[in-house]
Amino acid sequence: MKLSARNSLPGTIRKIDQGAVNAEVTIELSRELSVVSVITLDAVKSLQLKVGDRAYAVIKASSVMIAID
Repeated sequence: MKLSARNSLPGTIRKIDQGAVNAEVTIELSRELSVVSVITLDAVKSLQLKVGDRAYAVIKASSVMIAID
């Protein structure tokens, strides 16, 4: 797999919540760290995503914000 994005985080799919058009896919990166992505149902089907599968959260952003409390 070759991508232009530099942030590719490996993990395990823990949850897929399907809506009418989109799905929220939760990827567990470590025990206490997960990332959630909203993708189309067509993408879920095309990639044949299932809970327990290994997957990558690929992040490409033109800006990253930082916040503090």
